[in-house]
Amino acid sequence: MTDAASIPQGGPEPTTSAEPLQRGAAIAAWKVAAWKVAAWKVIVAKYQQPHAGRATWQIVNTVGSYLAVWILIYLCLDVSWFLIVPLSVLAGGLLVRIFIIFHDCGHGSFFASRSANTFWGFVTGLLTWTPYYHWRGEHAIHHGATGDLDRRGVGDVWTMTVQEYLDSSRWKRFSYRLARNPFVLFVIAPLVLFLILQRLPRPGAKEHERRSVWEMNLALIAMVVGMILIFGVLPFIVIQLTILMVAGAAGVWLFYLQHQFEDAYWERGEDWDYSDAAMLGSSFLKLPKVLQWFSGNIGFHHIHHLSPRIPNYNLERCHHSDPMFQEVSPMTLFSSLRSLGLRLWDESSKKLVGWRHLRQHKKAAKQDQTDSDRDEDPPGP
Repeated sequence: MTDAASIPQGGPEPTTSAEPLQRGAAIAAWKVAAWKVAAWKVIVAKYQQPHAGRATWQIVNTVGSYLAVWILIYLCLDVSWFLIVPLSVLAGGLLVRIFIIFHDCGHGSFFASRSANTFWGFVTGLLTWTPYYHWRGEHAIHHGATGDLDRRGVGDVWTMTVQEYLDSSRWKRFSYRLARNPFVLFVIAPLVLFLILQRLPRPGAKEHERRSVWEMNLALIAMVVGMILIFGVLPFIVIQLTILMVAGAAGVWLFYLQHQFEDAYWERGEDWDYSDAAMLGSSFLKLPKVLQWFSGNIGFHHIHHLSPRIPNYNLERCHHSDPMFQEVSPMTLFSSLRSLGLRLWDESSKKLVGWRHLRQHKKAAKQDQTDSDRDEDPPGP
């Protein structure tokens, strides 16, 4: 088993099996070529170097644009809400890109300077309603355990195996179905996450992580009070909720697709491997250029999980730097829709499956039991 602690954190994601033969060949090629573990370390090293100019320009064109849109929204308050709504949607898209900057600061990859990452991590965390140190600690757990069935539960989407689901209580099965419902997952959950869960430290969080939650809460109170004084109570609430809903839904959708697809990677204990989890358990979401810009290149998630020290503005360059990274078949907007119907991990077939598979599994188990009972019946007279 490869030790994650000895490998640069980060990695790519595979996609749904729109072309299963192509993906199967890619998986085989990656697993057989053990030399690649050493090779990718050498290749990614040159892309791990932060670039002050690119980082600064990204802050200007992202945070600057976000603030400019808020100013336009203010100027439109006395004109028409028909202008405010599309501007709020645009602000939500920019907030997704701001979160990627926040995310890179958390990995220490955006700037070479630790203090610069901390400063901009706090600023972008304030804009995205996310405590910097607390989120950073939680996200580090995600990178160190993604694809490990024995270390699920922190910083990931709740995923049960088929057998775990069948062995669960009726209430837990209901809760799981509710949690995996698309409306709950992409509409309700983002608001709960950013407005409620991010306001409270998780159990087991370190002291400085817990403190960062309370510091961010105080900063948010100050920001909200100031914005209410400028915009008014109701306008600010409507505008801010619209922005958070757009950004939250898009962000959760991206995060979901990064590890929730048919041929994803999940292993237990000693069978888990860091580089396999990165290259086979993280998707390559190929987006139109405009969406790639708003999502801060995070679609190259296989590269990010292979090495989280690569800043977002270098991910695409790294992906195109060697054919080995391109063995991961791309997931498109159209093919990504297939992932929305997948619910449970089937350990026997090593695939993420939907409810239909569960019904087939139950039917097969019932038939096996019937056949077993028939074999055990004593012969007749």
